Amino acid sequence: MTDGLPLPRRYAAIATLCLGTALIIIDGGVANIALPTIARDLGVDRSSVVSVVTIYQLMLVMLLLPFAGLGERIGLKRMYQIGQLVFTVATLLCFFAKSLPFLLIVRAAQAIGAAAALSVSSALIRSTYPAKQLGSGLGINSAIVSAGAALAPSLGGFILGIAPWPWVFASAVPFAIGSLLLGRALPDTPPRDTPFDVVGAVMCAAMFGLIIGGLESGVHGDSPVVSAAIVLTGVVVGVLFVRRERGERDPILPIDLLARPVLRLSVIGAYTAFIASMTLIISMPFRLQSEFGFTPTEMGLLMAPWPLTNIVVAPLSGWLSSRIPAGLLGGIGMAISIVALVLIADMPAHPSDLDVAWRMALCGAGFGTFLPPNARLIIGSAPRERAAAAGGLVSTTRLLGQTTGATLVAALLALGMGGGATPPLVAAGLAFVAGLCSLARLRPSIRMPKTEESADVQPASPVR
Repeated sequence: MTDGLPLPRRYAAIATLCLGTALIIIDGGVANIALPTIARDLGVDRSSVVSVVTIYQLMLVMLLLPFAGLGERIGLKRMYQIGQLVFTVATLLCFFAKSLPFLLIVRAAQAIGAAAALSVSSALIRSTYPAKQLGSGLGINSAIVSAGAALAPSLGGFILGIAPWPWVFASAVPFAIGSLLLGRALPDTPPRDTPFDVVGAVMCAAMFGLIIGGLESGVHGDSPVVSAAIVLTGVVVGVLFVRRERGERDPILPIDLLARPVLRLSVIGAYTAFIASMTLIISMPFRLQSEFGFTPTEMGLLMAPWPLTNIVVAPLSGWLSSRIPAGLLGGIGMAISIVALVLIADMPAHPSDLDVAWRMALCGAGFGTFLPPNARLIIGSAPRERAAAAGGLVSTTRLLGQTTGATLVAALLALGMGGGATPPLVAAGLAFVAGLCSLARLRPSIRMPKTEESADVQPASPVR
Protein backbone atom coordinates (compact mmCIF):
# COMPACT_ATOMS: atom_id res chain seq x y z
CA MET A 1 0.00 0.00 0.00
CA THR A 2 1.34 3.46 -0.92
CA ASP A 3 2.71 5.39 2.05
CA GLY A 4 1.11 8.80 1.52
CA LEU A 5 0.48 10.70 -1.70
CA PRO A 6 3.29 11.39 -4.19
CA LEU A 7 4.61 14.90 -4.70
CA PRO A 8 3.37 17.41 -5.89
CA ARG A 9 -0.15 15.97 -5.45
CA ARG A 10 0.46 15.75 -1.72
CA TYR A 11 0.91 19.53 -1.49
CA ALA A 12 -2.36 20.16 -3.34
CA ALA A 13 -4.19 17.75 -1.00
CA ILE A 14 -2.66 19.46 2.04
CA ALA A 15 -3.80 22.84 0.69
CA THR A 16 -7.31 21.44 0.18
CA LEU A 17 -7.53 20.15 3.74
CA CYS A 18 -6.06 23.35 5.20
CA LEU A 19 -8.49 25.57 3.29
CA GLY A 20 -11.43 23.35 4.22
CA THR A 21 -10.51 23.32 7.89
CA ALA A 22 -9.94 27.09 7.88
CA LEU A 23 -13.30 27.92 6.33
CA ILE A 24 -15.24 25.69 8.76
CA ILE A 25 -13.43 27.00 11.84
CA ILE A 26 -13.59 30.64 10.76
CA ASP A 27 -17.25 30.52 9.77
CA GLY A 28 -18.10 28.64 12.95
CA GLY A 29 -16.49 31.34 15.10
CA VAL A 30 -16.98 34.50 13.08
CA ALA A 31 -20.75 34.46 13.77
CA ASN A 32 -20.16 35.08 17.49
CA ILE A 33 -18.98 38.64 16.95
CA ALA A 34 -22.01 39.41 14.75
CA LEU A 35 -24.72 38.21 17.16
CA PRO A 36 -25.61 41.64 18.65
CA THR A 37 -25.84 43.16 15.16
CA ILE A 38 -27.95 40.28 13.87
CA ALA A 39 -30.32 40.61 16.85
CA ARG A 40 -30.75 44.33 16.19
CA ASP A 41 -31.25 44.03 12.42
CA LEU A 42 -33.67 41.08 12.62
CA GLY A 43 -35.58 42.54 15.58
CA VAL A 44 -35.09 39.58 17.95
CA ASP A 45 -33.85 39.48 21.53
CA ARG A 46 -30.28 38.53 22.36
CA SER A 47 -31.17 35.27 24.11
CA SER A 48 -32.87 34.04 20.92
CA VAL A 49 -30.06 35.01 18.57
CA VAL A 50 -27.58 32.86 20.53
CA SER A 51 -29.29 29.88 18.85
CA VAL A 52 -27.43 30.88 15.67
CA VAL A 53 -24.30 29.48 17.37
CA THR A 54 -25.80 26.70 19.46
CA ILE A 55 -27.67 25.04 16.58
CA TYR A 56 -24.40 24.91 14.62
CA GLN A 57 -22.52 23.26 17.47
CA LEU A 58 -25.32 20.83 18.30
CA MET A 59 -25.73 19.64 14.72
CA LEU A 60 -21.97 19.07 14.46
CA VAL A 61 -21.85 16.90 17.58
CA MET A 62 -24.91 14.91 16.49
CA LEU A 63 -23.69 14.15 12.96
CA LEU A 64 -19.90 13.68 13.10
CA LEU A 65 -19.86 9.98 13.99
CA PRO A 66 -22.77 8.98 11.68
CA PHE A 67 -21.10 10.83 8.79
CA ALA A 68 -17.76 9.17 9.55
CA GLY A 69 -19.47 5.80 9.16
CA LEU A 70 -21.18 6.93 5.96
CA GLY A 71 -17.86 8.21 4.61
CA GLU A 72 -16.34 4.75 4.98
CA ARG A 73 -19.16 3.40 2.77
CA ILE A 74 -19.20 6.00 -0.01
CA GLY A 75 -15.51 6.99 0.04
CA LEU A 76 -13.72 9.58 2.14
CA LYS A 77 -12.92 11.92 -0.75
CA ARG A 78 -16.53 11.95 -1.99
CA MET A 79 -17.82 12.57 1.54
CA TYR A 80 -15.42 15.47 2.06
CA GLN A 81 -16.32 17.10 -1.26
CA ILE A 82 -20.06 16.70 -0.69
CA GLY A 83 -19.64 18.32 2.72
CA GLN A 84 -17.70 21.24 1.29
CA LEU A 85 -20.30 21.78 -1.43
CA VAL A 86 -23.22 21.73 1.03
CA PHE A 87 -21.35 24.09 3.35
CA THR A 88 -20.59 26.52 0.49
CA VAL A 89 -24.19 26.62 -0.75
CA ALA A 90 -25.53 27.10 2.78
CA THR A 91 -22.99 29.87 3.42
CA LEU A 92 -24.19 31.72 0.33
CA LEU A 93 -27.80 31.33 1.50
CA CYS A 94 -26.87 32.94 4.85
CA PHE A 95 -26.17 36.07 2.85
CA PHE A 96 -29.86 36.30 1.89
CA ALA A 97 -31.30 35.64 5.37
CA LYS A 98 -33.96 38.21 6.34
CA SER A 99 -35.43 36.40 9.35
CA LEU A 100 -34.11 34.38 12.27
CA PRO A 101 -35.94 31.12 11.37
CA PHE A 102 -34.46 31.17 7.85
CA LEU A 103 -31.00 31.94 9.23
CA LEU A 104 -31.29 29.02 11.67
CA ILE A 105 -32.26 26.66 8.85
CA VAL A 106 -29.26 27.60 6.70
CA ARG A 107 -26.96 27.50 9.75
CA ALA A 108 -28.15 23.95 10.35
CA ALA A 109 -27.38 23.20 6.70
CA GLN A 110 -23.92 24.71 7.18
CA ALA A 111 -23.37 22.40 10.14
CA ILE A 112 -24.45 19.38 8.06
CA GLY A 113 -21.82 20.24 5.45
CA ALA A 114 -19.19 20.97 8.08
CA ALA A 115 -19.88 17.67 9.84
CA ALA A 116 -19.55 15.74 6.59
CA ALA A 117 -16.16 17.33 5.85
CA LEU A 118 -14.76 17.23 9.40
CA SER A 119 -15.85 13.62 9.94
CA VAL A 120 -13.36 12.34 7.36
CA SER A 121 -10.68 15.07 7.38
CA SER A 122 -8.41 13.30 9.87
CA ALA A 123 -8.64 10.04 7.92
CA LEU A 124 -7.73 11.94 4.73
CA ILE A 125 -4.74 13.47 6.53
CA ARG A 126 -3.60 9.96 7.43
CA SER A 127 -3.82 8.88 3.77
CA THR A 128 -2.17 12.09 2.51
CA TYR A 129 1.01 12.11 4.59
CA PRO A 130 3.67 9.40 4.77
CA ALA A 131 3.51 7.51 8.06
CA LYS A 132 6.60 9.23 9.46
CA GLN A 133 5.03 12.65 8.82
CA LEU A 134 1.56 11.90 10.23
CA GLY A 135 2.29 13.72 13.48
CA SER A 136 3.50 16.79 11.59
CA GLY A 137 0.36 16.72 9.43
CA LEU A 138 -1.92 16.62 12.45
CA GLY A 139 0.15 19.36 14.08
CA ILE A 140 -0.30 21.58 11.02
CA ASN A 141 -4.04 20.89 11.12
CA SER A 142 -4.13 21.86 14.81
CA ALA A 143 -2.28 25.06 13.95
CA ILE A 144 -4.85 25.84 11.24
CA VAL A 145 -7.63 25.33 13.78
CA SER A 146 -5.88 27.67 16.23
CA ALA A 147 -5.17 30.27 13.55
CA GLY A 148 -8.79 30.16 12.38
CA ALA A 149 -10.07 30.53 15.93
CA ALA A 150 -7.71 33.48 16.48
CA LEU A 151 -8.61 35.13 13.17
CA ALA A 152 -12.41 34.74 13.38
CA PRO A 153 -13.19 37.51 15.95
CA SER A 154 -10.85 40.03 14.29
CA LEU A 155 -12.14 39.21 10.81
CA GLY A 156 -15.75 39.45 11.98
CA GLY A 157 -15.14 42.81 13.65
CA PHE A 158 -13.38 44.18 10.56
CA ILE A 159 -16.18 43.11 8.22
CA LEU A 160 -18.87 44.52 10.49
CA GLY A 161 -17.02 47.82 10.48
CA ILE A 162 -17.32 48.20 6.70
CA ALA A 163 -20.29 46.05 5.61
CA PRO A 164 -23.66 44.60 6.80
CA TRP A 165 -23.61 41.40 8.86
CA PRO A 166 -24.45 38.97 5.97
CA TRP A 167 -20.98 39.66 4.60
CA VAL A 168 -19.57 38.05 7.76
CA PHE A 169 -20.78 34.67 6.51
CA ALA A 170 -19.70 35.40 2.93
CA SER A 171 -16.10 35.79 4.14
CA ALA A 172 -15.70 31.99 4.09
CA VAL A 173 -16.68 31.58 0.43
CA PRO A 174 -13.18 32.14 -1.07
CA PHE A 175 -11.79 29.40 1.18
CA ALA A 176 -14.60 27.08 0.10
CA ILE A 177 -14.05 27.70 -3.61
CA GLY A 178 -10.32 27.12 -3.23
CA SER A 179 -10.89 23.88 -1.35
CA LEU A 180 -13.38 22.61 -3.93
CA LEU A 181 -11.08 23.44 -6.88
CA LEU A 182 -8.14 21.63 -5.32
CA GLY A 183 -10.25 18.73 -4.05
CA ARG A 184 -9.35 16.43 -6.95
CA ALA A 185 -5.92 16.00 -5.38
CA LEU A 186 -7.32 14.29 -2.27
CA PRO A 187 -6.45 10.60 -1.83
CA ASP A 188 -8.82 8.15 -3.51
CA THR A 189 -9.79 5.81 -0.70
CA PRO A 190 -11.97 2.92 -1.89
CA PRO A 191 -15.46 2.72 -0.38
CA ARG A 192 -16.35 -0.26 1.79
CA ASP A 193 -18.95 -2.66 0.47
CA THR A 194 -20.97 -2.90 3.68
CA PRO A 195 -24.47 -1.57 4.47
CA PHE A 196 -24.82 1.66 6.40
CA ASP A 197 -26.56 1.36 9.79
CA VAL A 198 -29.27 4.01 9.43
CA VAL A 199 -30.99 3.10 12.71
CA GLY A 200 -27.67 3.29 14.57
CA ALA A 201 -26.94 6.69 13.01
CA VAL A 202 -30.33 8.04 14.13
CA MET A 203 -29.83 6.70 17.65
CA CYS A 204 -26.34 8.24 17.82
CA ALA A 205 -27.63 11.66 16.77
CA ALA A 206 -30.57 11.40 19.18
CA MET A 207 -28.30 10.42 22.09
CA PHE A 208 -25.99 13.41 21.69
CA GLY A 209 -28.80 15.81 20.82
CA LEU A 210 -30.95 14.94 23.83
CA ILE A 211 -28.13 14.86 26.39
CA ILE A 212 -26.47 18.08 25.25
CA GLY A 213 -29.77 19.84 24.59
CA GLY A 214 -31.00 18.84 28.04
CA LEU A 215 -27.85 20.10 29.74
CA GLU A 216 -28.09 23.41 27.89
CA SER A 217 -31.75 23.66 28.87
CA GLY A 218 -30.83 22.99 32.50
CA VAL A 219 -28.44 25.94 32.53
CA HIS A 220 -30.51 28.41 30.51
CA GLY A 221 -34.09 27.16 30.94
CA ASP A 222 -36.71 27.64 33.61
CA SER A 223 -37.75 24.02 34.20
CA PRO A 224 -35.12 21.75 35.81
CA VAL A 225 -37.59 18.84 35.75
CA VAL A 226 -38.07 19.07 31.98
CA SER A 227 -34.31 19.45 31.45
CA ALA A 228 -33.61 16.39 33.62
CA ALA A 229 -36.22 14.40 31.70
CA ILE A 230 -34.58 15.32 28.39
CA VAL A 231 -31.14 14.27 29.66
CA LEU A 232 -32.55 11.03 31.10
CA THR A 233 -34.21 10.23 27.78
CA GLY A 234 -30.88 10.78 26.04
CA VAL A 235 -29.14 8.48 28.53
CA VAL A 236 -31.73 5.74 27.94
CA VAL A 237 -31.31 6.09 24.17
CA GLY A 238 -27.53 5.96 24.69
CA VAL A 239 -27.69 2.74 26.73
CA LEU A 240 -29.87 1.07 24.08
CA PHE A 241 -27.58 2.41 21.36
CA VAL A 242 -24.40 1.05 22.95
CA ARG A 243 -26.01 -2.37 23.47
CA ARG A 244 -27.05 -2.41 19.84
CA GLU A 245 -23.63 -1.32 18.62
CA ARG A 246 -21.89 -4.20 20.41
CA GLY A 247 -23.39 -6.56 17.88
CA GLU A 248 -22.30 -4.52 14.86
CA ARG A 249 -19.18 -5.32 12.85
CA ASP A 250 -18.44 -1.66 12.07
CA PRO A 251 -20.31 0.33 14.75
CA ILE A 252 -21.25 3.98 14.28
CA LEU A 253 -20.05 4.62 17.83
CA PRO A 254 -16.52 3.17 17.61
CA ILE A 255 -16.71 0.97 20.69
CA ASP A 256 -14.38 -1.45 18.92
CA LEU A 257 -11.69 1.26 19.05
CA LEU A 258 -12.56 2.38 22.58
CA ALA A 259 -12.05 -1.21 23.74
CA ARG A 260 -8.31 -0.66 23.22
CA PRO A 261 -6.83 0.82 26.42
CA VAL A 262 -4.45 3.18 24.61
CA LEU A 263 -7.31 4.69 22.58
CA ARG A 264 -9.68 4.83 25.54
CA LEU A 265 -7.12 6.72 27.64
CA SER A 266 -6.38 9.05 24.73
CA VAL A 267 -10.06 9.91 24.26
CA ILE A 268 -10.63 10.51 27.99
CA GLY A 269 -7.52 12.68 28.12
CA ALA A 270 -8.59 14.69 25.07
CA TYR A 271 -12.11 15.16 26.45
CA THR A 272 -10.91 16.52 29.81
CA ALA A 273 -8.26 18.67 28.11
CA PHE A 274 -10.85 20.30 25.84
CA ILE A 275 -13.16 20.93 28.80
CA ALA A 276 -10.25 22.57 30.62
CA SER A 277 -9.25 24.78 27.69
CA MET A 278 -12.81 25.90 26.95
CA THR A 279 -13.47 26.58 30.65
CA LEU A 280 -10.61 29.07 30.70
CA ILE A 281 -11.23 30.60 27.26
CA ILE A 282 -14.89 31.38 27.98
CA SER A 283 -14.48 32.48 31.61
CA MET A 284 -11.36 34.60 31.15
CA PRO A 285 -13.06 37.57 29.41
CA PHE A 286 -15.54 37.89 32.30
CA ARG A 287 -12.66 38.06 34.79
CA LEU A 288 -10.58 40.44 32.68
CA GLN A 289 -13.48 42.87 32.39
CA SER A 290 -15.26 42.63 35.75
CA GLU A 291 -12.30 42.03 38.07
CA PHE A 292 -9.42 43.76 36.31
CA GLY A 293 -11.22 46.44 34.28
CA PHE A 294 -9.82 45.72 30.82
CA THR A 295 -11.76 47.00 27.79
CA PRO A 296 -13.18 44.58 25.18
CA THR A 297 -10.44 45.57 22.71
CA GLU A 298 -7.75 44.93 25.31
CA MET A 299 -9.34 41.59 26.19
CA GLY A 300 -9.13 40.42 22.59
CA LEU A 301 -5.44 41.27 22.44
CA LEU A 302 -4.70 39.64 25.80
CA MET A 303 -6.44 36.40 24.77
CA ALA A 304 -4.55 36.23 21.45
CA PRO A 305 -1.25 34.81 22.84
CA TRP A 306 -2.98 31.45 23.45
CA PRO A 307 -3.82 30.63 19.78
CA LEU A 308 -0.75 32.45 18.46
CA THR A 309 1.54 30.30 20.61
CA ASN A 310 -0.43 27.25 19.57
CA ILE A 311 0.26 28.02 15.92
CA VAL A 312 3.98 27.60 16.59
CA VAL A 313 3.93 24.83 19.20
CA ALA A 314 1.35 22.46 17.65
CA PRO A 315 3.32 21.63 14.45
CA LEU A 316 6.52 21.23 16.50
CA SER A 317 4.75 18.90 18.91
CA GLY A 318 3.31 16.92 16.01
CA TRP A 319 6.79 16.54 14.52
CA LEU A 320 8.19 15.41 17.88
CA SER A 321 5.41 12.82 18.25
CA SER A 322 7.15 10.70 15.61
CA ARG A 323 10.24 10.63 17.81
CA ILE A 324 9.02 10.86 21.42
CA PRO A 325 6.22 8.76 22.99
CA ALA A 326 2.89 10.60 22.91
CA GLY A 327 2.31 9.69 26.56
CA LEU A 328 5.43 11.58 27.59
CA LEU A 329 4.73 14.59 25.36
CA GLY A 330 1.16 14.75 26.64
CA GLY A 331 2.30 14.55 30.27
CA ILE A 332 4.77 17.40 29.69
CA GLY A 333 2.10 19.47 27.93
CA MET A 334 -0.43 19.08 30.71
CA ALA A 335 2.23 19.82 33.37
CA ILE A 336 2.95 23.11 31.58
CA SER A 337 -0.79 23.85 31.36
CA ILE A 338 -1.37 23.12 35.06
CA VAL A 339 1.41 25.52 36.06
CA ALA A 340 0.01 28.18 33.73
CA LEU A 341 -3.57 27.73 34.97
CA VAL A 342 -2.52 28.00 38.62
CA LEU A 343 -0.56 31.15 37.76
CA ILE A 344 -3.63 32.56 35.99
CA ALA A 345 -5.75 31.82 39.06
CA ASP A 346 -3.14 33.60 41.22
CA MET A 347 -3.02 36.74 39.06
CA PRO A 348 -1.90 39.98 40.74
CA ALA A 349 -4.65 42.29 41.95
CA HIS A 350 -3.75 44.81 39.24
CA PRO A 351 -2.10 42.82 36.44
CA SER A 352 -0.30 44.48 33.58
CA ASP A 353 -0.82 43.45 29.97
CA LEU A 354 2.37 41.41 30.17
CA ASP A 355 1.19 39.61 33.34
CA VAL A 356 -1.82 38.27 31.45
CA ALA A 357 -0.20 37.73 28.05
CA TRP A 358 2.71 35.50 29.10
CA ARG A 359 0.44 33.32 31.23
CA MET A 360 -1.94 32.85 28.29
CA ALA A 361 1.00 32.05 26.01
CA LEU A 362 2.31 29.46 28.47
CA CYS A 363 -1.13 27.86 28.69
CA GLY A 364 -1.41 27.74 24.90
CA ALA A 365 2.00 26.10 24.71
CA GLY A 366 0.91 23.39 27.14
CA PHE A 367 -2.26 22.47 25.28
CA GLY A 368 -0.45 22.75 21.94
CA THR A 369 2.09 20.21 23.20
CA PHE A 370 -0.63 17.78 24.33
CA LEU A 371 -3.24 17.73 21.57
CA PRO A 372 -1.44 16.85 18.25
CA PRO A 373 0.41 13.78 19.66
CA ASN A 374 -2.82 12.66 21.32
CA ALA A 375 -4.74 12.92 18.03
CA ARG A 376 -1.93 11.11 16.19
CA LEU A 377 -2.10 8.25 18.66
CA ILE A 378 -5.87 7.86 18.21
CA ILE A 379 -5.77 8.00 14.41
CA GLY A 380 -2.51 6.10 13.92
CA SER A 381 -3.47 3.29 16.31
CA ALA A 382 -6.73 2.51 14.52
CA PRO A 383 -6.86 -0.09 11.74
CA ARG A 384 -6.62 1.61 8.36
CA GLU A 385 -10.17 0.68 7.37
CA ARG A 386 -11.42 2.35 10.59
CA ALA A 387 -9.45 5.57 10.10
CA ALA A 388 -12.61 7.57 9.36
CA ALA A 389 -14.23 6.31 12.57
CA ALA A 390 -11.10 7.28 14.52
CA GLY A 391 -11.08 10.73 12.91
CA GLY A 392 -14.76 11.20 13.69
CA LEU A 393 -14.01 10.18 17.27
CA VAL A 394 -11.28 12.86 17.50
CA SER A 395 -13.59 15.61 16.19
CA THR A 396 -16.54 14.48 18.31
CA THR A 397 -14.38 14.39 21.43
CA ARG A 398 -13.19 17.93 20.73
CA LEU A 399 -16.71 19.27 20.23
CA LEU A 400 -18.11 17.40 23.23
CA GLY A 401 -15.31 18.76 25.41
CA GLN A 402 -15.84 22.31 24.19
CA THR A 403 -19.61 22.07 24.65
CA THR A 404 -19.19 20.60 28.14
CA GLY A 405 -16.73 23.36 29.00
CA ALA A 406 -19.17 26.03 27.84
CA THR A 407 -21.95 24.45 29.90
CA LEU A 408 -19.64 24.22 32.92
CA VAL A 409 -18.79 27.92 32.70
CA ALA A 410 -22.48 28.81 32.37
CA ALA A 411 -23.18 26.81 35.53
CA LEU A 412 -20.29 28.50 37.39
CA LEU A 413 -21.58 31.91 36.30
CA ALA A 414 -25.07 31.00 37.50
CA LEU A 415 -23.56 30.07 40.87
CA GLY A 416 -21.62 33.35 41.04
CA MET A 417 -18.20 31.66 40.64
CA GLY A 418 -17.55 32.15 36.94
CA GLY A 419 -15.52 35.34 36.96
CA GLY A 420 -12.78 34.80 39.54
CA ALA A 421 -10.04 32.26 40.25
CA THR A 422 -12.39 29.27 40.37
CA PRO A 423 -12.58 28.50 36.60
CA PRO A 424 -8.79 28.31 36.06
CA LEU A 425 -8.44 26.12 39.16
CA VAL A 426 -11.20 23.81 37.89
CA ALA A 427 -9.42 23.77 34.53
CA ALA A 428 -6.15 22.87 36.28
CA GLY A 429 -7.87 19.89 37.94
CA LEU A 430 -9.18 18.71 34.56
CA ALA A 431 -5.72 19.15 33.02
CA PHE A 432 -4.32 16.99 35.83
CA VAL A 433 -6.72 14.19 34.84
CA ALA A 434 -5.69 14.55 31.18
CA GLY A 435 -2.02 14.38 32.20
CA LEU A 436 -2.58 11.21 34.20
CA CYS A 437 -4.33 9.59 31.24
CA SER A 438 -1.41 10.54 29.02
CA LEU A 439 1.28 9.23 31.36
CA ALA A 440 -0.67 6.00 31.89
CA ARG A 441 -0.11 5.22 28.22
CA LEU A 442 3.62 4.79 28.94
CA ARG A 443 2.91 1.47 30.64
CA PRO A 444 4.32 -1.35 28.46
CA SER A 445 1.05 -3.30 28.53
CA ILE A 446 -0.75 -0.29 27.03
CA ARG A 447 1.99 0.97 24.69
CA MET A 448 2.53 -2.51 23.21
CA PRO A 449 -0.86 -4.23 22.89
CA LYS A 450 -1.35 -7.80 21.80
CA THR A 451 -0.63 -8.53 18.14
CA GLU A 452 -4.28 -9.04 17.26
CA GLU A 453 -5.15 -5.67 18.81
CA SER A 454 -2.61 -3.75 16.74
CA ALA A 455 -3.22 -5.43 13.40
CA ASP A 456 -3.52 -3.19 10.35
CA VAL A 457 -1.89 -0.21 12.01
CA GLN A 458 -0.31 1.96 9.34
CA PRO A 459 3.02 0.35 8.34
CA ALA A 460 6.29 1.98 9.31
CA SER A 461 4.45 4.10 11.85
CA PRO A 462 5.28 2.96 15.36
CA VAL A 463 2.61 4.61 17.48
CA ARG A 464 4.03 5.42 20.89
